Amino acid sequence: MSRKRGAAGAAALIAVLLISVNVLPSAAQEPPAPIATEFLTERAVFTDDVDLKLKNKVDGKATEVINSKDPSRTVVARITVQPGAQFPWHTHPGPVIVNVAAGLLVYVAADDCVERDYPVGTAFIDPGRGHVHTAFNPTAEPTVLVATFFEAPEAGPLLTPVEPPTDCVV
Repeated sequence: MSRKRGAAGAAALIAVLLISVNVLPSAAQEPPAPIATEFLTERAVFTDDVDLKLKNKVDGKATEVINSKDPSRTVVARITVQPGAQFPWHTHPGPVIVNVAAGLLVYVAADDCVERDYPVGTAFIDPGRGHVHTAFNPTAEPTVLVATFFEAPEAGPLLTPVEPPTDCVV
């Protein structure tokens, strides 16, 4: 009987150790990346002949028309921006449609340095193609974005870092 109890005790101890290894306190876990990207789709191309035309009227600015004769090579990503994290100043090869799924994102374009708030449930268009901007999460909670990139390169990064503008302080 004591052998069975000893074996049962050893099995219980092993089970407790395995569970405790998988459930470490948060202080012992590695913190999340400031900005994390999860691709929801692979890069894909349209099988049909598709043109993309977007008209974007941002408050206080003239209407911008974004024409893409070949918007192929699309990709969709979920981007999580931790509290206080900021994207580097950058641009994209083509337009990006961004939906704010959680939290708040503050977007700053280099051409006017105005901070524009996009809370959960809103969306915006980043025209890409040399449109320099940054964005950040000013809140205490993560911000989650779902971004659809058009004219994405076949491989490699979806943003091109640029030098920060000297007249924008963010």
